[in-house]
Amino acid sequence: MMARPWKTPQLLLAILVALVAFSYQEKRKTFISVHEVSAIEIFVPGTLEYVTEMYNKESDDLYNFRIIRILKIEKQMTDHMELHIRVEMRRTTCFKTEKSTCDVQKGELYKQIRCYFAVYVIPMFERYKILKKNCTDS
Repeated sequence: MMARPWKTPQLLLAILVALVAFSYQEKRKTFISVHEVSAIEIFVPGTLEYVTEMYNKESDDLYNFRIIRILKIEKQMTDHMELHIRVEMRRTTCFKTEKSTCDVQKGELYKQIRCYFAVYVIPMFERYKILKKNCTDS
């Protein structure tokens, strides 16, 4: 039995609508959990090192900054893991070309900032991507 010619376009339209609806559902994030985590969680130190390195790489400052205090770290689980990190950072005595651990600046060059980072994390592959960054003088 043959389908009537006018039913074929209706069938194709129904399939198209179903595909669009399905892809829309895939793009929506469903929160599984959001909770505060400790700085000693296995995936946190690598993430903190990454955000510090990326901040220093993108900064116009002549000196490196380092994290001096972790204010809060939240882990958000959706279809992936995100860390929402709030830290205080200070300018160090090391220029950007130096890769050693340095003391923080004192006197005229003293500078402290507060930063918020949202970071996409794939812990098993040590892959990170900064989704959002906001730093202000404190």
